[in-house]
Amino acid sequence: MEIIHQAIQRAKAAQKSDPAFAIPRIQAATHVEGDAGIDLDLAYLQSRRIVAYDGNDPRSRPFDVLRTEILQSMDQQEWKILAVTSPTPSCGKTLVATNLALSMGRQPERQVLLVDLDVRKPQVAASLGLKCRDGVIGVIERRIELERAIVPIRAAKSSLEVLPTGPNANAADLVDAHGFHEVLRDVAEYARSRIVIIDLPPLLIGHDVISILPQLDCVLLVGAIGVSTVADIEECEKHLQGTNLIRFVLNKVPASKDNYAYY
Repeated sequence: MEIIHQAIQRAKAAQKSDPAFAIPRIQAATHVEGDAGIDLDLAYLQSRRIVAYDGNDPRSRPFDVLRTEILQSMDQQEWKILAVTSPTPSCGKTLVATNLALSMGRQPERQVLLVDLDVRKPQVAASLGLKCRDGVIGVIERRIELERAIVPIRAAKSSLEVLPTGPNANAADLVDAHGFHEVLRDVAEYARSRIVIIDLPPLLIGHDVISILPQLDCVLLVGAIGVSTVADIEECEKHLQGTNLIRFVLNKVPASKDNYAYY
């Protein structure tokens, strides 16, 4: 767990230097057969700090670097499913997952699927300006087939697919349901010709992530200055033993530096 150890050292250093550190247009998101996809509102994306669809935007560069290194590691291991999580809420995991997916989606030889499995507090649809009526919840409850719940989207030169979800009052019960794990298996089957990025709930707020770790190829952990504590990261290390932790992203670094750091 060298990545985690490096993250803890970075967190301790930030804690010493910063006393506050405690390590537009909404569109329906249901796929219609024959539909070429949804063109996203670029102004809306900008308002949500979603920028990696534009390779000329200097703010996309950190995501492009992260994309390159993650894809190199995944290709070497023949991994297809990357999960993104964080120790606790408000670390920016959805921001990282969405920008990373759009960065990958700019590569014409790649097919990318972004999945929102944070059924407690889904954010992917809102980040993209989509209104989700069914999505993951509809697939779990067998109201819609997986292929119809997956929506092709475009933003400038970035093209990918999205499987969003909406909030649900019975999220904990859904995670325990057999249908939730069936959706994961279906996504894994669908992923044979794609890279799948799954936005998961925070690792330390419940059993959701822990219960599905064995079904994932690798994990990207996102922490944040002013949010994540050293104890949080150390606790994540315990839960991620035996898991392929591909990178650690430290988000919300001072504005004078890059938007995030990673290991």
